[in-house]
Amino acid sequence: MNDWITVVLLGIIEGLTEFLPISSTGHLLLAQHWLAEQSELFNVVIQCGAVLAVIAVFSKRVKDMLVNYNDPKTRDYIFKLAAAFLITCAGALLLKLGGFTLPKKMEPIAWATFIGGFVIFFIEYSHRNKQLPSDITWLVAITVGLAQVLAAGFPGTSRSGASILFAMAVGLSRPAATEFSFLVGIPTMMTAGAYEILHELKHADPAHPEHWGMVLVGTIVSAFTAFLVVKWLLRFVQSHTFNGFAWYRVALGGAIILAIYKHWLA
Repeated sequence: MNDWITVVLLGIIEGLTEFLPISSTGHLLLAQHWLAEQSELFNVVIQCGAVLAVIAVFSKRVKDMLVNYNDPKTRDYIFKLAAAFLITCAGALLLKLGGFTLPKKMEPIAWATFIGGFVIFFIEYSHRNKQLPSDITWLVAITVGLAQVLAAGFPGTSRSGASILFAMAVGLSRPAATEFSFLVGIPTMMTAGAYEILHELKHADPAHPEHWGMVLVGTIVSAFTAFLVVKWLLRFVQSHTFNGFAWYRVALGGAIILAIYKHWLA
């Protein structure tokens, strides 16, 4: 397949899946089993496109936090976003120092996808018919930070899914958990993208140069696609559970696991 078409398809996949609780990284790595495999820089940096979509959708919210920083309630919210972000950074740094790289095999991603579906079922079932509060507590902030570290270490888990569902597990409403997850994703993914870019600039391999044009195209496509998805999802969570995504994860993960063990997939 033409490399540019592949990049556009991967940008669409990233934009569609980044903020749904189904794992964008998992879908990208699975898609690259059939499409051309991309660099880790590509897989991380195109997520920044999805972040641009969040900034656009939440522009008023972001502006309000900047303008009304002296308001105690706003400042408290920002501090909790910062706490979740710093916990994520600390965990990501430990993973990097431990030599963690994105897996090349499909099996661990498939299992993370499959098990994640049952986690969604459990959390949604335990919170059925409950009116949960919308106030962000320090427990929520810490939990979201740890959830993002878990998702980073186990591709297929879903960063947004883990952070939203774990926030719900400690008592936060679905809409509030979704907004907090999206906003903390801005510094998280921007920092990850900046790290990969700086690392590539400092340690570029002349024998395998990065195709920056393709990275840019993937990022732009991801941004446009994610903008539409985020707008839709914010309306969806007002009156729907995530059980539909749980069924999808169980079906997809189960199908891939079966295909692997039947040797239908390498």
